Amino acid sequence: MNEMLFLLHLALCMLFLLPLIRLKKEGLVCWVAILPLLANLFVLKQITLFGFTVTAADVYAVACALGLNLLQEYYGKESAKQAVKISFVLLLFFVVMAYTHILYIPSGCDYTQTAYSTILSTTPRLVFASITSFFLVQSFDVFFFGLLKERAKALGLFGRNIASLTLSQFVDTLLFTILGLWGLVEELFDVFIISFIIKLTIGLLLSLPTLRKNAYVQV
Repeated sequence: MNEMLFLLHLALCMLFLLPLIRLKKEGLVCWVAILPLLANLFVLKQITLFGFTVTAADVYAVACALGLNLLQEYYGKESAKQAVKISFVLLLFFVVMAYTHILYIPSGCDYTQTAYSTILSTTPRLVFASITSFFLVQSFDVFFFGLLKERAKALGLFGRNIASLTLSQFVDTLLFTILGLWGLVEELFDVFIISFIIKLTIGLLLSLPTLRKNAYVQV
């Protein structure tokens, strides 16, 4: 069942990515900005996928990296850097608002405080881990993808995506697993290995349309 939901999850991300891409640079910037928030919010849910215990947020991390690559491919490195900065500000806003939200004293008829506290109380740590890994990895991804674009044009957009996603997601998975999930999930090694494999699979599937020139964006 989870495997089928995983494929559906991936298909839905692709479905929503397409109209945002058609909105040009602004759509891609919004995509890159919102996905880290979703990843931080949903990362605590552990699921069994292909027999391994993993988190349910890997799709968002890879989809964000793909959006960043597409942004740089079609609109330049400065646009990608700007999107990273916007994501940083929104992540900080999210963690401050999350912490503020759970400080409110609930009324006697409230039944949501426990759920909010369970999910949002770990948000500062997760966002710290996410910000650390996000900026290190995404800054590297912008640099590495730009380097490939300049010096390895023969790879094409698909090849550059796969190369940059493979390296950046390995580092991202390693950093976030150690900084954000240590002590929060049961099978840390499973989460790291399987998350990385799943991220590669997601990256491959999401990048398939780029085998066709300008498959995503007509500029």
